[in-house]
Amino acid sequence: MRHQRVGKKLGRDSAHRKALYSNLAGALIEHGRIKTTVTKAKAVKPYAEQMITLGRRGDLHARRQATAFLRSRDVVHKLFADVAPLFKDRPGGYTRVVKLGSRPGDAAEMAYLELVDDEYVAREREARTPEPAVVEPAPEAAGETAAVPDIPVEAAEELPETEEELVEDPEAAEEVLAEADAADQAEGASAPEAEEPKA
Repeated sequence: MRHQRVGKKLGRDSAHRKALYSNLAGALIEHGRIKTTVTKAKAVKPYAEQMITLGRRGDLHARRQATAFLRSRDVVHKLFADVAPLFKDRPGGYTRVVKLGSRPGDAAEMAYLELVDDEYVAREREARTPEPAVVEPAPEAAGETAAVPDIPVEAAEELPETEEELVEDPEAAEEVLAEADAADQAEGASAPEAEEPKA
């Protein structure tokens, strides 16, 4: 019988489950909000709130306890320096679960597990998202003349190599043919004349 054995097993053994709770709680502290299944969110919520309570205590023993569970000094530092001071006047209830609906692949119920401090969550989301690329209008659309790109000297002096390029640019074709004739003449003059076979 499982009397007084509270909590979900989540299809994992105890070590795997402990690592899952540690990772989810650390991600919540680091990002302010995580997206996961409703069952995992409800299972990890007490552990995350316990870590924030340790952060509110702020003493050395609390820091060591948090480090033993979260296994990351960076996350523990952020917990004690940034997250815990936000909740210094709040006696519990630091997180909430916001249900999102079913996941398309397996219809699992999804949810956000987030800290109740909306400003912190928004600030962390802005810090994580890259700035959108600014697209400038084309010069033709704005009525301006198109700027000629700077072409290196080596690239400007390159001659066309394919027949299509030769047809498009007759002057370049004449230069290529002239160079080819000069190269043939140079090879003919430097190569010894072939001996005629004896009969």
